[in-house]
Amino acid sequence: MKHEGLKVHISKWLHIERESGIALLQKLVQADSTQGNEKNAQAIIIEELTKMGLDIDVWDPDGNQLKVHPHFASSRHDFHGSPNVVGVLKGKGGGRSVILNGHIDVVPAGDREQWDYEPFSGMVVDDKMYGRGVTDMKGGNVSLLLAIQAIQSLPITLKGDIIFESVIEEESGGAGTLASILRGYKADAAIVPEPTSMKIFPKQQGSMWFRLFVKGRSAHGGTRYEGVSAIDKSLLVLKHIEKLETKRNQLINDPLYSNVKIPIPINVGKIEGGNWPSSVADLVTIEGRIGVSPGETLEEAKKQLEEWLMKLADKDPWFQQFPVKLEWFGARWVPGSVDPDHPLVELLSKNYVQVVKKEPVIEASPWGTDGGLLTEIGKTPSVIFGPGLTEQAHFPNEYIQIDQVFQAAEIIACTLLDWCEFELQ
Repeated sequence: MKHEGLKVHISKWLHIERESGIALLQKLVQADSTQGNEKNAQAIIIEELTKMGLDIDVWDPDGNQLKVHPHFASSRHDFHGSPNVVGVLKGKGGGRSVILNGHIDVVPAGDREQWDYEPFSGMVVDDKMYGRGVTDMKGGNVSLLLAIQAIQSLPITLKGDIIFESVIEEESGGAGTLASILRGYKADAAIVPEPTSMKIFPKQQGSMWFRLFVKGRSAHGGTRYEGVSAIDKSLLVLKHIEKLETKRNQLINDPLYSNVKIPIPINVGKIEGGNWPSSVADLVTIEGRIGVSPGETLEEAKKQLEEWLMKLADKDPWFQQFPVKLEWFGARWVPGSVDPDHPLVELLSKNYVQVVKKEPVIEASPWGTDGGLLTEIGKTPSVIFGPGLTEQAHFPNEYIQIDQVFQAAEIIACTLLDWCEFELQ
């Protein structure tokens, strides 16, 4: 069977296995895998990998080992009962290896009244499957599993290894992928099937969470002019941060960001202030997230925000006496970048054209993924490509177009064939 004939076989096999692939995705969506509850979903992954005959590695990440690593980020340190799962399809040697990395954790469902269907139902309507995590990113994980299974159905022997990773904690900053890196998993390249709307992302921004403390001076609300409102001062801080966002984005001159409205946003997501309606607020706490470009380090972005906040003293004498306190906390994602001409990008693009019959969109990711850790810390160049609409991630009524799951699986399977190389049996 010739090379192109093998790819035709992959397409036919995926068509035949469509119902079993849908059933697997539905089963995974029905397994609530919010933080701390990943075990049942991982049991489904383990069962599938066992059927596939892969070499399986299951372990609970060691929080004591992880917490001392400079790139550890999570809201917890104890991962007992939250396993990572890796399955390896060994090649015979002489080919390039690949990591297929997907996270099993999902964000909470949120207000159920905003959902038309139960968030963990996996309801299928008009070729869409609904459910929390179906797009971010269980649909992508199933695409990976289907791609490997399609390869296994061929009369070939792969030369390079395929390493499938189902990791925890991506939504909190990547502790699961960091644990896999520290366990020794590495490859010549990686594919991370986050919901890219079927775009190919060679680059991705990173991000960090920050917390600001803005001080005021308390007074009775009846004589509020005797106090200094931390709420009023926080409005100045917010405007100041907005100007930093503009300044940072003006420095981005990368064609992969040309269609991204704000390449590296600074988002304020939480504000708390005051403690009594009849008192002048003496403290406001602001929490947010700063985007980090693929061309800078987390430390460089930290330093820029720190120095920018110090400039508030030039705008208002209050901040000379009571400077805004900044602390870094919680999740962070390492930015990552591979050359748009990287061989894996070229192969994904070629196979995209063969399957979809049009040129792919190649952009930079508007959010962070575990690909940054794989590229920068794991020394495994990573490309982000997967099914599902970017804007559906974390939304109520999250859904995925089922056709995209199989389309992505076909593109990835054909790319694995080219990347890992093979011999006919």
